[in-house]
Amino acid sequence: MWIVLVGLLAGLLIGLAFPIILPLAFAQYLSIALLAALDTAFGGARAGLEGRFVPVTFVSGLITNAILAALFTYAGNKLGVPLFYAALFAFGYRIFQNLGSIRHLLVDRWIKSRSKLHQTSL
Repeated sequence: MWIVLVGLLAGLLIGLAFPIILPLAFAQYLSIALLAALDTAFGGARAGLEGRFVPVTFVSGLITNAILAALFTYAGNKLGVPLFYAALFAFGYRIFQNLGSIRHLLVDRWIKSRSKLHQTSL
């Protein structure tokens, strides 16, 4: 799980240190790529907390999600149909679902640690 957080922090710091201005035409692609990355990061964090994190799955998921989302966006732009909304909805839903699971896992761990601490003090 720490690999995910360190990678996310490193990416944020690099992005802040070296700002790059992209043309407005890339805004949809960049927003979808960011959502794909966040979806994968939260999924990796959840898998780490559940004890089933596999780095190959994490990297392949990141690449696959980004490529599929970019293809949806590109095809939608060519057809004149905003298909990126499908990826936007799917990634947004999964991000909030993973965030809710992460919160539950952390709260459960916190409750268990407090109950163990309370039992040993009795």
